[in-house]
Amino acid sequence: MEKKLAFLGPRGTFSEEAARSLPIPGQIDYLPQPTIIDVLEAVWNDKAELGIVPMENSIEGTVNSTMDWLIHQVDLPILAELALPISQHLVVAKREEPLPFEKITKILSHPHAIPQCHKFIKEFLPHAALETVSSTAKAAQIVSEHPEETWAAIGTKLTPEIYPLQFARQNIEDFPNNYTRFVLVSKQPVELPPSDKEKTTILITLPEDFPGALYQVLAAFAWRKINLSRIESRPTKRGLGSYYFIIDIEQRMDDVLLPGAFAEIEAIGCEIRQLGTYPLFTHQHKNEHQTV
Repeated sequence: MEKKLAFLGPRGTFSEEAARSLPIPGQIDYLPQPTIIDVLEAVWNDKAELGIVPMENSIEGTVNSTMDWLIHQVDLPILAELALPISQHLVVAKREEPLPFEKITKILSHPHAIPQCHKFIKEFLPHAALETVSSTAKAAQIVSEHPEETWAAIGTKLTPEIYPLQFARQNIEDFPNNYTRFVLVSKQPVELPPSDKEKTTILITLPEDFPGALYQVLAAFAWRKINLSRIESRPTKRGLGSYYFIIDIEQRMDDVLLPGAFAEIEAIGCEIRQLGTYPLFTHQHKNEHQTV
C-alpha cells in the first residue's frame, strides 16, 4: 500500500533529500508542503501517513518551529532520525555571461541557511541584501522566476536540476562538518531496518516547588550510567522562567534501566512525556567539494 510522506517543499529542499534517503519500505508518494507546520499538520489531520521535518542543525541549533509544534500542538511520535550532510550552494538564473558577485543585489534563502554561509557572504557579497523565505527551494524558485533581476539564492545541489538556474559557487557553507537532524513522525508505527544506533527522546516538566529538581533528574540517569546526548530547555509558554526540558537518551526504551530512571524522576514530582524511541540513520554524500 502506498504511503504519503509530507516534507517541506517545494521540490529540491534538503527535507526532500532527507525524505528520499530514509529506508522506508514500500511505495512512497512524496507531498511537498509550504511550511514545517504544514508538514506536521498534514500528518496530524491524516492527509499524509508520514512526515519528515528538520529538528536540529549542527551550526544553527534547534529548529524551534519543529520542536514547539511537536510539544504544544500535535502528539506525533518520532519514529526515526536521519543525519543529513548539508552543503549550501549559491545559484543564479541562467545567463549567457556569468553574473559577477559584485552585481548580485539580493540573496534569498531559508532563515537557517543564510547564517551557515556568513563568512562567504561577508567576504564576497557584503553589499547584497538578505531576504529569508520558507525554504531553500522556494528561494531558488523565486530567483528562477525573475531572471531579469540580479538576485541569487542559497540552495541545495538539486536546484539547478529542477529550476533554470546555474551554480555561481558551490559549497559556500562556513563549516564542512555541517549536518541537519531530520525526524520522521507518524501516528502509526513503520517497519524500518535495524540500526546500530538508537535513541529515546523525552520531555520533562519540573515541579515548581522542588529546588534542585534538574540535578535530581540528571542524577537518576548518571548513577545508572545512561548516556544523554542532548539537554535543551524550551518555554512552556505559561510565563517567564517556566521551561520544559527535552532530553535525548542514547539508547532505546528498555524494560529495566529507563523505566527505573523514569520512576525515580516521577517520584520527585516531575512529569515525563516520551516523544519517541527510534533508530538513527546517517546519509553520506559523495565528495562533491568543487568551485565553478
